[in-house]
Amino acid sequence: MEQILIPNARVRALKEALPTIEKRITCKIVIENRNEVRIEGDSYSEYVARNIVQAIARGFKLSTALKLLNDNYFFDSIDIGDIASNKLKKKRMVSRIIGTDGKAKLYMEEVSGASVEIYGDTISLIGSIDEIRIAKSGINILLDGGKHSTAYAVMEKERRKLKSM
Repeated sequence: MEQILIPNARVRALKEALPTIEKRITCKIVIENRNEVRIEGDSYSEYVARNIVQAIARGFKLSTALKLLNDNYFFDSIDIGDIASNKLKKKRMVSRIIGTDGKAKLYMEEVSGASVEIYGDTISLIGSIDEIRIAKSGINILLDGGKHSTAYAVMEKERRKLKSM
């Protein structure tokens, strides 16, 4: 049995998604005490269900979260709270990842192929291992204060390298 907490603001999205999730995976998912989620099933199904629930809790649409049913897709996240020391620095880091009118985030998704969501102090990714690696390389450069052009160039180079293999 798995138990996880999700943000109160995302409980409604999860409730709406539960029938679809439970049809696709052999787990029982129950929301208790407003935002506590209990998942029961075999260990592999619990693992997949936990990742899907976490993806929805982090702002992904159901259609994107359901990609995690495929063994070639993974969920990963970066907690900016572990990196930044204060609220202003966290806000600045999040803003750098999103970019003006969301252009930086969109470009990183296009180049890497991974889906990226920012929710609170967390940057979450869904994609193949290579897609996540490419996206994280750009994200880490931006979080370290590097230029957007540098982050994009590194991601593009990694993408070309991957395609040539």
